[in-house]
Amino acid sequence: MQAEYIQDQSALDSFCESISEDAVLAVDTEFVRTRTLFPNLGLIQACDGNRLVLIDPLAIDDLSCFWQLLENPQILKLIHSCSEDLEVFLHAGNCQPVNMLDTQIVMAFLGHGLSLGYASMILHYLDIELDKSESRTNWLKRPLTDNQLVYAAADVKYLHQISAQLLDEIKQAGWYDEALQESTRMIAKKFQPIDESQLYLENKQAFRLTPAQLSLLQELYAWRYRLAVKRNLPLNFIAKDNTLLTLARRQPTNVGAMANYEGIDILDVRHQGKAMLSVIRKAVKLPPEHLPKPISRLDSYPGYKNVFKNLKTYLGKLAEKQNLDLPVVAGKKQMNQYLAWFWQLNEQDLHPEQVDLINGWRGELFKEDLLEFAKQGFKL
Repeated sequence: MQAEYIQDQSALDSFCESISEDAVLAVDTEFVRTRTLFPNLGLIQACDGNRLVLIDPLAIDDLSCFWQLLENPQILKLIHSCSEDLEVFLHAGNCQPVNMLDTQIVMAFLGHGLSLGYASMILHYLDIELDKSESRTNWLKRPLTDNQLVYAAADVKYLHQISAQLLDEIKQAGWYDEALQESTRMIAKKFQPIDESQLYLENKQAFRLTPAQLSLLQELYAWRYRLAVKRNLPLNFIAKDNTLLTLARRQPTNVGAMANYEGIDILDVRHQGKAMLSVIRKAVKLPPEHLPKPISRLDSYPGYKNVFKNLKTYLGKLAEKQNLDLPVVAGKKQMNQYLAWFWQLNEQDLHPEQVDLINGWRGELFKEDLLEFAKQGFKL
């Protein structure tokens, strides 16, 4: 199948109109994200089995007809390892895909591990070794080379080629609906608005801070995010995590003092010292009732290590009964989320419907067993 390089609106419109609603559409994107917060879209690849197109978003102003394909619930979209592609769809087209199946998730349900790469999947099914030499190329530079176009085309050409077999296998295994649900859950999470007031919780050392210090960290993290969005710069280009943590702990009253603190990146102070000091001065004025609550470490909860070990073992047995690998059912983060919710530890605002292990397909399979196990004190 010869790839078509689409660089004008009429050709894009023609392709989008040609896609039938019962189509299986393989999709991928190429982007650059070296010095920006958001990915810069360089190319869109799509294949429905009849046509394979490479869409140039730098040459076409209106991509709305393609975004509509992704939002069409009648068309099944296949994509491999979609996390970063979802950010492309969000920021380039404000497009939240519907009926999109991540084939990396499909492979996980089929027993190939959580992070099987595209090249490994194609090698498994077609015994073809893909050339990955263009994976770090500059997709914003024009003209694109022949090697770049061949590389990009392969990402959807072979995905569509194995699509029938892949879909047949996951349906025969009985996990199609669950794989689609897991893909949809990933998409929904990616499109949840970011709550900048909660970003400070991502700092793994935040539990060491007092409520007053946490308030400073909270405001500094929110300030950094807003500025990163405004300038489209990576968060660490604005200020490093250790810098913000140290400032929250030390609560400086002048820029000069900042530069002498251990753990501070001097470039952060040089470029953003005055701005960070302004944030701190406002944050220290917050009344006590507005301060964040202290953070309790989950692993300091009495008996946590044994409980976590028992929960992991128990979940492993439940997963085995369903012929699933444990990592497909739950990772450490999901197990800790369940424990924190059950113990009401730092998760006072977490509702039961937000806990992965007792909702969706996991809830249907494991909820009753998990709740009973918890009531028994997580004892095997």
